[in-house]
Amino acid sequence: MFDAPYLLFLGDAPDQLAAKMAQGIISWRPEVAAGQYRMAGCQADMGIRDMTVPEAVQAGVKTLVIGVVNRGGIISDAWKSVLIEALEAGLDIASGLHNHLCDDAELVAAAEANGCSLYDVRVPTMNYPIANGKKRTGKRCLAVGTDCSVGKMYTALAMDREMKKQGRKSTFRATGQCGILIEGKGVPLDAVVADFMAGAVEYLTPDNDADHWDMIEGQGSLFHASYSGVTMALVHGGQPDALILCHEPTRPHMRGLPDYQLPSLQDLREVALRLARVVNPACEVVGISINTQHLNEEEALAYLAKVEEEMGLPTVDPFRQSAARLIDALP
Repeated sequence: MFDAPYLLFLGDAPDQLAAKMAQGIISWRPEVAAGQYRMAGCQADMGIRDMTVPEAVQAGVKTLVIGVVNRGGIISDAWKSVLIEALEAGLDIASGLHNHLCDDAELVAAAEANGCSLYDVRVPTMNYPIANGKKRTGKRCLAVGTDCSVGKMYTALAMDREMKKQGRKSTFRATGQCGILIEGKGVPLDAVVADFMAGAVEYLTPDNDADHWDMIEGQGSLFHASYSGVTMALVHGGQPDALILCHEPTRPHMRGLPDYQLPSLQDLREVALRLARVVNPACEVVGISINTQHLNEEEALAYLAKVEEEMGLPTVDPFRQSAARLIDALP
């Protein structure tokens, strides 16, 4: 892993959700974030000190972390001058975008000239096997969502934290760039060649003690026209014993797809469970995680109670409240 403290680069993020990598670091590793860099028009704010590159160097920052996840994962021309300024000031740069830092000649030249390193988190570190579908020892829980960016990673992290708090065996299994930045290891699943994605998940969640749980970070959605493939790989490669349904109730449409509406939780339960039972007939949907960040306390509690009554499953916001009831529901 690269050196802390970090300067979180928010660039020209159009909204808070676009800066989800930075938000994940603030939520789970706030001690490593010294400040944020926001360009003109940025609509995201992590609530920490705004810094220029010289101010970050003065504050002892070691690495600029690109905290923005834009559609397609590209390094825009608008960002380039800031990134080069950071390299010239002696900062390393880390990125989880599809557009790799090491493929950009200008950034590579600036890094080499200034003795800096470029870290591309979204690069597979090995050749993964093709999935074999064999049953593995240990237990696995997978978070699946009605859409992208609804709280699947937060759910798995919160459940892992609660398990460890209770003295139980658990490992958070990161499958995306933000989870890898938080955990320090994992598989950048959407950068793995399609035929090997399910095998990469099998590799990530190997045989374990009978009472050990892998909390697998979900990706995409089975109902998302752009990103359903990576979700399928997690469902089949993960062979989950338990599924947690994740939902954000204020979305007007699927993330990035204005012509598509979110599925119901009932639809998600039916489809995800049917597919999961292809590889694990004993799989069960055990709970529901609701991302209530855009609801006030009264609205959140009312919505959680409504969903729990309708679905007959423990329903919580594990980040705002606790993941204990989800843990209690595990088989």
